[in-house]
Amino acid sequence: MRLVNTSLYWKVCLINGAVLCAATAALLVSPARVSPRVVVSEALVLVVGLGLVLVVTAVLLRRALAPVDRVIQEMATVRLGGEGRRLDEAGEGPGAQLVRSYHAMLERLEHERRSASAQALAAQEAERGRIARELHDQVGQSLTVVLLGLKQLEERAPAELRGELELLRESARTGLDDIRRVARELRPGVLDDLGLQAALAALATDVAAYGGPAVRRTFGPGLPDLGHDVEVVVYRVAQEALTNVVRHAAATRVDLSLLRLGTDVVLEVADDGRGLSGSAGEGTGLVGMRDRAALVGGAVEVRSEGRGTTVRLRVPG
Repeated sequence: MRLVNTSLYWKVCLINGAVLCAATAALLVSPARVSPRVVVSEALVLVVGLGLVLVVTAVLLRRALAPVDRVIQEMATVRLGGEGRRLDEAGEGPGAQLVRSYHAMLERLEHERRSASAQALAAQEAERGRIARELHDQVGQSLTVVLLGLKQLEERAPAELRGELELLRESARTGLDDIRRVARELRPGVLDDLGLQAALAALATDVAAYGGPAVRRTFGPGLPDLGHDVEVVVYRVAQEALTNVVRHAAATRVDLSLLRLGTDVVLEVADDGRGLSGSAGEGTGLVGMRDRAALVGGAVEVRSEGRGTTVRLRVPG
């Protein structure tokens, strides 16, 4: 057994035991003894005394060092951001103080993780908003000028060219509509103006309007105010889930629900499509949903058994 991989308790016990055994052996063979010759009774007393000392030492060390070993074991399993199991901190000894310090460290890490996550989420949404504004204000306006120019050119062009110009104008109009749709997806103004439920309803309507399946919506009563950051995450997860349905599921029906379950709020998007085994699987979209949920202390669960896929997001209410 390598001493490096042994717990602190056993290291101290082994070291103390080795020192005591060496001291007892030295007492038996050295001139510092009671009788000129060691008799069996004296050796027996020394061995029994050594055993009692080792047992008492082990018991006392167990009480003092067991919390230290538990902290060492738990620190090896702490995940990024301070996610770790809390330990029993009863008592007032050094071990209990170490456990309390460990808990304080976890709380600081968790606070820092939440602060960093909030900043990252705000930066993502700010960048999305900037891109959406540039698409709408610059590219959208440029295409609008192109549309007006094509319209005027079509009116003055010979009859044999008007058909081609009309096709170009419709193509430019389609591009303008796509740019407006992308800008709206990047930064949904309805989420800021009317709230989460209205934004989810508009999102479901857009899915059907752009050739996707019909989306049946269910919003439960008594939904709490989640705060802007959590609402953005809920909206983005619903958006990604519905996008996956349109692109990969070949579904005919989708159910979108937002309900309160206990202290949590649960978003669920369920379809009757081909399931993950016949589509893209757990790609970057699902990974992104899980990462976003983790930013606000939530979790995403994806189930796909045979036909159909269910994406469930649970966030603290």
